Amino acid sequence: MDASPNPSAASWSRSRIAALNAQFEPHGPKAILNWAVHTFDDDLAQGTGFGPSGIVIMHMLADLRPGTTVFYLDTDLLFPETYELCEDLDARLDVDVTRVHGGLSLDEQAEQEGEALWNRNPNRCCFLRKVKPLKNFLADRRAWITGVRRDQSERRADADILSWEDQYGVFKINPLANWTQKEVWKYLFEHDLPYNPKHDQGYPSLGCVPCTEPVDEADGYSREGRWGDADKTECGLHTSLGEEESEAAGS
Repeated sequence: MDASPNPSAASWSRSRIAALNAQFEPHGPKAILNWAVHTFDDDLAQGTGFGPSGIVIMHMLADLRPGTTVFYLDTDLLFPETYELCEDLDARLDVDVTRVHGGLSLDEQAEQEGEALWNRNPNRCCFLRKVKPLKNFLADRRAWITGVRRDQSERRADADILSWEDQYGVFKINPLANWTQKEVWKYLFEHDLPYNPKHDQGYPSLGCVPCTEPVDEADGYSREGRWGDADKTECGLHTSLGEEESEAAGS
């Protein structure tokens, strides 16, 4: 696969990124990750909420490039099981699990924004506790690996394997974009990897406790159960939920 010794937005045209995506499409995620670690080296980091897709990628990275930075956004509102899984994976896999926090405590947020912001304005809450900390963390990185898959939701159905993310100033790599949920779970079981027990309790997708609920029966998308009846399907990490939109939503 093609690689650049010092890739930047300026040197990678849209046509070049499109050509790389066409080249990646028939390859498996491990080949894509191998390209990524050789292309971006220490400027590469994986972001994960410790869902099944993220765990698969963590396992592959531990084999391809031990010590790769794997970070998670600690909103102070994750499920206890998520924190426990984080510790388990940190002990099992040879990656550098890194906690990223925005520095704003829940009490400070309540003082500034009012109580239970996640109920009144979930976009603003996600911006403060997820999007802003992510942008700060990625400021000195060149590439960000995610577990986004096309079969997770209608909004993600057209996800590219490689893209340039203007809002963060990094290349975004979705090595599992063309994998299915079935393939992810098959990999987990074949490699005897742990996963969040909440998935066996009706939670297809796990985020923050106040904004995640079990579902009786998912209709094929693995992000059901997030934000209940709100007109919201993304936290903003993978969409253009920028500061201006979040500020306006808070007014």
